[in-house]
Amino acid sequence: MSAPSKNLVLLGHIGAAHGLKGEVRIESYTSDPVDIASYGSLTGTDSVRVFHIVSLRPLKGGAVIATLKGVSDRSAAEALRGEKLYVPRERLPAPDKDEFYHADLIGLAAVNIDGERIGEIVAVQNFGGGDLLEIRLDGTRKTEYAPFTEAFVPVIDIAAAEVTVIIPKPGVHGVQA
Repeated sequence: MSAPSKNLVLLGHIGAAHGLKGEVRIESYTSDPVDIASYGSLTGTDSVRVFHIVSLRPLKGGAVIATLKGVSDRSAAEALRGEKLYVPRERLPAPDKDEFYHADLIGLAAVNIDGERIGEIVAVQNFGGGDLLEIRLDGTRKTEYAPFTEAFVPVIDIAAAEVTVIIPKPGVHGVQA
């Protein structure tokens, strides 16, 4: 499947089906999970499929249970599992100072504290302990993670298309090998 347009911002993804009437669990990446419905229709990963949230209710932990237009049974809901949900950037407010959309970070050069390029940001991950920048190191397929905190990412320069990153060594700051 092709990558979505840079004009699209990822707001969440569809998880498991919920119940028998076609409801789905949506992991929302908006600061208030129910806000995912406030941006209008959502576009799927293929940039063709469109999803309309008819109703939703919040769950604990950043998820919602939603009814999507045209999805009326469990089988249809199960078929959507893993679908990513995007919205055109122009529907979103501009981020505050010191806030960034993940889409704006992906593709930026990662440089070390001396300004030497070490790789490229390929993803922003969150495995439950906070955001991590996933960096593909130059000249290799290997990726490394850096916590997305000021201590490990002291400078973000969107205009220069680079981020200063300090990749933690295993065993330092609680990082496990």
